[in-house]
This record gives sequence, C-alpha cells and structure tokens, in this order.
Amino acid sequence: MSPRGYDRPLYILPFDHRGSFETKMFGWHEPLSEDKTAQIAAAKQVIYDGFKSAIAGGVPKEDAAILVDEQFGAAILRDARAQGHHYACPAEKSGQEEFDFQYGDDFAAHIEEFQPTFCKVLVRYNPEGDGAVNRRQADRLRRLSSYLQTSGESLFMFELLVPAEKAQIDKLNGDKKAYDLEIRPRLMVQTIRELQDAQVEPDIWKIEGLDDPADCEKIVAAARRNGRDKVGCIILGRGEDEQQVRKWLTVAASVEGFIGFAVGRTDFWDPLVSWHSGKITRDAAVAEMARHYREFVDIFQSVSRSVTK
Repeated sequence: MSPRGYDRPLYILPFDHRGSFETKMFGWHEPLSEDKTAQIAAAKQVIYDGFKSAIAGGVPKEDAAILVDEQFGAAILRDARAQGHHYACPAEKSGQEEFDFQYGDDFAAHIEEFQPTFCKVLVRYNPEGDGAVNRRQADRLRRLSSYLQTSGESLFMFELLVPAEKAQIDKLNGDKKAYDLEIRPRLMVQTIRELQDAQVEPDIWKIEGLDDPADCEKIVAAARRNGRDKVGCIILGRGEDEQQVRKWLTVAASVEGFIGFAVGRTDFWDPLVSWHSGKITRDAAVAEMARHYREFVDIFQSVSRSVTK
C-alpha cells in the first residue's frame, strides 16, 4: 500500500520533548507529581502562545503546525484542533534507543482520541547497526503504518535519526562532523529504502540537517521512489544554534521535495529558560519565540520561492 504523501509547505514548531524537558529544563525525573506535571504543561503553553503569535504576525496558518505530546500537551492538542491548526502528536516512548509505542498496544486509541493531522514517530535506525533491533523496530513501525493507512485519519510522519555506530566513528578517528558530512547521508538513504521495503510507508520524512544539496536530492529520490511521488521531506533543527539551522534550512529549501522544517529548541529553549528563571516576562518569551519561528519560515519561503520561479 503506497503512502498518501504530503507535498505542500509545512513549517513545524515541535515541542514534544518529554524526558529531556523534565531533566534539562526543570531538573526533575519520573515519576512526576501532579504539580510538576502542571508546571511543565504551563511551560509548553508559553511555546504554543508563541506559535499562535507568529500566525497572528503573518505566518500562513495553512502551512504552520505544532508537534506536542499528549502527556504535557493534551489541552494544547485539543485547542489546536478547535482552532483549526495543523498539529502532530508523537507515538513513541521518549528517550528510547529502540522504538516502541508510548502506550503499547493501545496506541490506536490515543491516536483516535486526539485525531492529529500527523502521527509522528522518532526512530534511531542505523542500517549497519544491530540487525535484530532494526527488525524489531521495522515490525512495530509496519504495524503503525498499516493502521494509519487503513484508518485514513492521520498522516504518518517519520523522524529518522541515524546515530553513528562505534565502528563507524572509530574509522573517522572520532570525528562526528566527518560522520555527518561523509557517512550519514548514505546511511539515511539506505535506511529509507530498507524501511520502505519492510512496508513502512511515511507520508513525510523528517530528516537531520544536511550540508550538501546533492545529499538532499538523494534523500528525496529515495523517499519518492517507485511511485511515492507525493511524499514530502522536512529538515530538522537538532537543537543547533541559529547559524547552523539557517544553513540547513537554506540548503533544504533549495531542493524540490523538501517542503519545510521542524525547528523547536532553537526557537524556544533560550526564551523559555529566561522566563522560567525570572529574567524576562512571559510576554517577552512569547514574542521572542514567535520572532524566531517567523524568521525561519521567512528563510525557507524566500529560498524555495526563488528556486521555483
């Protein structure tokens, strides 16, 4: 069964971080009290308000989306639906090396409750890694893919991370930058093909930043092979600084098939930390997040429009 695909502009503000949010922002660990859960939910509301402010400031609503988790963002997901925003919700357990469902065999019930525009998974998959782990992941992902295509409600968004195996990084004398430039692009293409062959059929691939347009073109070719013509690709921010994110957005936007981005921490982390520590007001934090997000939309739009002229 072929994916439905999604090939229109898509600019995502993701804040579905869970474990990293608890520990790095608040210094907390599971299990959380009701009060701590409420405090994290309130922080995520600040980010959501930044998103809405950006739309009020000119970001096209039809091209914008949020990605937020059910655990801390259930109220946000319901509001986004009521307000007619595009919204995505994760299906994976947070912080796992091997993909598994957050809610186990009940994953479908949670998708049906919130009816997200996109059901998102984050998957760490290195085709030269542990074959048994990769097969288990592919089996679970095939189950989700089949469900989403059969139910017809939410589109399938696949965030692909290809972490280096020790042997791969050792060959490069520990140079992680060299891995990103020389090895990872090839492995990403291989992974996309392997998962497609395993009947895992995302409508959108979320791709780690690439420095070379030629690598972006190879990713699109893999994502769209054998009649998957409508499948879209979006580029990730990976929590990098603004300069690096701007570069990745510019490279991706120059390639047909890359329809947008998902940039989260680069947008919201510093303003949220400043607000949480009392250094700036809530309104100032909202405004700063909206400004960052709007700027990234402007960058992607300007480059992609110049390419399609």
